[in-house]
Amino acid sequence: MGLFWDLIQQSQIEEQKDRASTLEERVAHLENELHDTQVLLIKTLKALEKHLGQDIDGDGVAG
Repeated sequence: MGLFWDLIQQSQIEEQKDRASTLEERVAHLENELHDTQVLLIKTLKALEKHLGQDIDGDGVAG
């Protein structure tokens, strides 16, 4: 069982290396994902405020 676990772990390590060969690339990818998530959150919040007609984020404007 230990041999199979080692093979699975090695496979996962290789997959991770393929995804981002350097730490800098991985950080850049995560920063891009964070930015995209923030943009989506803002769009969702604005749509929700517009739909409800309420100021949810406290900026003084609904929508």
